[in-house]
Amino acid sequence: MKQINYLLFLLFSLINGAAVVAQTAVRQRSITLDETISLARSQSVDAAVALNELKKAYWEYRTFRADLLPEMSLSAIAPSYNKSYNSYQQNDGSYTFLRNNHLGMNGTLSIDQNIWFTGGKLSLTTSLDYMKQLDGEKPERFMSVPVALTLTQPVFGVNQIKWNRRIEPVRYEEAKASFLSATENVTMTAINHFFNLLLAKEKVHIAEQNLRNAEKLYEVAKAKRAMGQISENDVLQLELNVLEARSTLTDNESVWKSQMFALRSFLALEPEEVLDPVLPDTLPEITLLYDDVLNKALANNSFAKNIRRRQLEADYEVAKAKGERRQISLFAQVGLTGTDRNFGGAYHPLKDNQVVEVGFRIPLVDWGKRRGKVKVAESNREVTASRLRQEEINFQQDIFILVEHFNNQQQQLQLADAADRIAQKRYHTNVETFMIGKISTLDLNDSQTRKDEARQKHINELFYYWHYYYQVRSLTLWDFARQTNIDADFEDIIHR
Repeated sequence: MKQINYLLFLLFSLINGAAVVAQTAVRQRSITLDETISLARSQSVDAAVALNELKKAYWEYRTFRADLLPEMSLSAIAPSYNKSYNSYQQNDGSYTFLRNNHLGMNGTLSIDQNIWFTGGKLSLTTSLDYMKQLDGEKPERFMSVPVALTLTQPVFGVNQIKWNRRIEPVRYEEAKASFLSATENVTMTAINHFFNLLLAKEKVHIAEQNLRNAEKLYEVAKAKRAMGQISENDVLQLELNVLEARSTLTDNESVWKSQMFALRSFLALEPEEVLDPVLPDTLPEITLLYDDVLNKALANNSFAKNIRRRQLEADYEVAKAKGERRQISLFAQVGLTGTDRNFGGAYHPLKDNQVVEVGFRIPLVDWGKRRGKVKVAESNREVTASRLRQEEINFQQDIFILVEHFNNQQQQLQLADAADRIAQKRYHTNVETFMIGKISTLDLNDSQTRKDEARQKHINELFYYWHYYYQVRSLTLWDFARQTNIDADFEDIIHR
């Protein structure tokens, strides 16, 4: 019976151990370039940062739009209790202190509307005040302002609301274009990680293949040396090749693990997943025209919006400096008011309530300070204009170089593909030739080196092709494969 229990316990332990091993085992996962791009856009940290930048710009724009709409507000003090002494001048000129002891309450409901074309503010208000003195038999009082219309208007000063109407829409369009470009930049980062892993994987594969070939050739060389067909130096060289191949394999495996960790982290994948990148087998065959690319970049890229915004901001600073040279403000209020001991009496009968104020501040002698501020703002505007012209020239030059690189890259990729096939065939031919003693180890090593370099160059050229392609997309916000704009439903993205 004890033996049966022991066997059952051993079997249960083995089953549990196998389950644990299965749970902790790594998961092999093939991943394509398209899948890498999709994951990067949806769950990478860089994509989250771009989204938050867009949300920030969206709510700043919403705040600006809200400034143009009527705003209703309620302000109140309920209650206000005051029990204190205040100084009071009597008829003979002497001062004494009078005791205050009263309870008060007030409330105001207002509707405010900014007037964008003048920079003023129009307010419609209604208010009620209540006061009760707590010492003695003094009556309580009510004062009402059933309706009052108030205009506050600066004169000659800069109209900030009007300038915001010109600047803020451009700023938001710039932010939307920047988000789309940032999404394409996330794609380029994903491509970089993907091809780094693909190249590291290929180097491991090459190193394993080279090690197998080196061990095989070393064994053949030893047999041929025993028959006196090759020299001792050739045998030692092949033995050295085996050691170098093992060292290279170890180094490449370390790089492969590092690149896999980098891609996993960027895509926010589980640490136990072993990613197997799949070499892209299809390419968009496109020939770009400089004028077409430049026009699309100027129409869609955030750069054009950035130029426009900075021009407007420089003009605004000049207008603001000019507006500060003199300050005149107008305040006007018309309405009705009433006061009585009773609440109802405070609304009947009503009397006129009118206030008109015009205030101004004009410097008489400021030693040229305000004029200097205007000149500084105008100089800054000229500096900004010069910088923007240079940036436009650089932008056009970058577009031209990028178009040339992309169009040239298609040919470079075709050449690298052909060189890869030829180098592979040459190496296998040299291995067979070495086996029959027709070439030396130096020729064999050279063909192996050329084979490895050609394979790595093929992958590098493939990377540059995709990198240039998405760089063009980032600058133009145009899908050249489908001939459509790269756009997005920003409301859905922000509120998702």
